Amino acid sequence: TPYIPVGTTCYAWVHQDEHLINETLDTLKASPFNKMRMCVFPKAYKFNTNEPNYFPFEGSLKEGWDFTKFNPVFFQHLEQRILELGKLGIEADIILFHPYDRWGFANMNKAQDDCYLRYIVARLSAYRNVWWSLANEYDLMLSKDSDDWERFAKIVTENDPYNHLISIHNCLQFYDYHRPWITHCSVQRIDAYKTAENTDEWRKQWNKPIVIDECAYEGDIDQVWGNITGEEMTRRFWEGTVRGGYVGHGETYINSDEVLWWSKGGKLYGTSPERIAFLKRIMEDGPKNGLNRLDVSWDFPAAGILDEYYLFYFGFNQPRFREFQMKPGIQFKVEVIDTWNMTIEDLEGNFEGKFQIELPGRQYMAVRMSKI
Repeated sequence: TPYIPVGTTCYAWVHQDEHLINETLDTLKASPFNKMRMCVFPKAYKFNTNEPNYFPFEGSLKEGWDFTKFNPVFFQHLEQRILELGKLGIEADIILFHPYDRWGFANMNKAQDDCYLRYIVARLSAYRNVWWSLANEYDLMLSKDSDDWERFAKIVTENDPYNHLISIHNCLQFYDYHRPWITHCSVQRIDAYKTAENTDEWRKQWNKPIVIDECAYEGDIDQVWGNITGEEMTRRFWEGTVRGGYVGHGETYINSDEVLWWSKGGKLYGTSPERIAFLKRIMEDGPKNGLNRLDVSWDFPAAGILDEYYLFYFGFNQPRFREFQMKPGIQFKVEVIDTWNMTIEDLEGNFEGKFQIELPGRQYMAVRMSKI
């Protein structure tokens, strides 16, 4: 059946205490999200200074790790979290490596890396709701090179009998998504401002599904990637969607206990999730094979099926009216969608050929046309 990824990111949620983990699951239950980006290894970064309860290997940071001996309790705990996501209909996008490390897991040698990968793929590939992400921000892992990543991909794909989806996530430089083992492009924007607007270019460049896993986060921290508004997050979702891609959510609102959703989970405080849920319903009500970009307008993006279904998006523009030139002989039902206020206005009458519709002169409006 068709699957429309509407993802979010909680990198280190499985490394928190049980109360916070359960709070995260309760939040997800009421959210629109059906994919979760999450790390296997614990994370050491700003707002991430606590020690996890479990580690993947026997030993300790002080005494050293025995990378030949896996800690079953750690992996049982991880599997339980994956099962719980599965019950909620959420795909676990498993990040196998990342650079934000103070325990030495990012700098294991080749034999240790390979042993770890064979073990975790043998354990987790049995779960139906698993995706593989070789790395979060692979190009910041200076101890690995391109040969390592290609070797890792070979190990994962050869040891996963169920061919789960697999990709790799970037920071400053895109990976070569033409590589045959990559099923979809897991993209982080490399421009400080432009993000989902590049979906068209990326689709043409790589000819694979574009999953923008990091378009920046709704929040108010000091980092440029973590302080966009709910309006801007919602706009980026719509931009990516009508350009034929799939955009991911994240949230980084600062609070006194430093439990930020993007890393530890907990609660959501932003204004974009309910608007993302609204968009998700529109996507699910659209063409059964998804929304593909249509080159029918030079100034606004549109998606759908020629002569059958159109979804136009006006973004931060605010037109008071819009003229359309559709194929003669085909009548359309036309609806005006306020993507921020989450309303759909069904315009009276049927529309055909050349016609004009009135708009409210507000930002974040869309128009949907369905063949009668």
